[in-house]
Amino acid sequence: MSGIAQALLAALLFGASTPASKWLLASATPLQLAGLLYLGAALGTALPFARERGKRSLRAMGQRNALRLLGAIGLGGVAGPVFLLVGLRVSSAGSVSLLLNLELAATAVLGVLWFREPLGRKGWFGVAGVVLAGMVVSGDAGWPGIVAAFWVVAACLCWAIDNHLTARIDGITPASSTFWKGAIAGTTNLSLGLALAPFAGSAAVAVGGLAVGALCYGASVALYIAAAQQLGATRSQALFAVAPFAGAALSWGALGEPIAGAQLAGAALLVAAVAAIVRSQHEHEHVHGEIEHLHAHRHDDGHHTHEHPALVSERQHSHWHRHEPLAHSHPHWPDLHHRHGHR
Repeated sequence: MSGIAQALLAALLFGASTPASKWLLASATPLQLAGLLYLGAALGTALPFARERGKRSLRAMGQRNALRLLGAIGLGGVAGPVFLLVGLRVSSAGSVSLLLNLELAATAVLGVLWFREPLGRKGWFGVAGVVLAGMVVSGDAGWPGIVAAFWVVAACLCWAIDNHLTARIDGITPASSTFWKGAIAGTTNLSLGLALAPFAGSAAVAVGGLAVGALCYGASVALYIAAAQQLGATRSQALFAVAPFAGAALSWGALGEPIAGAQLAGAALLVAAVAAIVRSQHEHEHVHGEIEHLHAHRHDDGHHTHEHPALVSERQHSHWHRHEPLAHSHPHWPDLHHRHGHR
């Protein structure tokens, strides 16, 4: 599956989590539900994680990758979902879904200022379009939306940093990264939530939280990480911008929330903006040093020349592999092999 297809499927799954979480919040606190969602994410990736344990152990991933994973767990797994659910509790699912477009803007700004990812004029046009689309469709939220917006912005900042950290983890597979994030963050938030308040929901609510977590967080995050490693954090996040609109559509249909003309206009603007960001590749002469790492890859990208049986080489797969030094020029995104920056 291509990085673009992975990012879009991840977006659709994650978008469904907002209306589902709105319903579950009637019986659980934000901390408790955040814990259930991320424990579900761990359960959803447990089988592929178990299959991959023989490939590379967590201890062998290296200190730098371990710190990236810990940062992603703390910000993206512990803090981010709690902030989002607090905002969701005081506003409609549709409004909160649309505010999540701010994650793309935060990811893009951090990519340029902190990680020096080149974006280009098309990319900036696309980012501006995504932000404008979010403003158009959420402008009618009113004063109650301001409190929700504060918490959603906090969540988006956490996830923006998480996006860049996870895009650079190349010591373990996406399924393993997602499993550890879900297991550690889920246990942390659920333990805190139960310590602060008794769980008021039924067994069905608990199972529902785990199920939503397995699909909308576990499968979605694993797909997103795989996409980010191929496309870079900013571009994969641009495709992931479909998620807020998918969540809003489900909120209208499943929860009976009203549909406004502004939402339809914003959706049209979003399509043009995402297309601009996806087309914002750049090309120049660049040098790759010798490196050994593990990540999802194919053998038709000009970087992976190690040998496999023909059937394996033709599909995406993950294993520990070595790159020889290479100098060439071709259009590219800031993926794992193109982290060079431009001032």
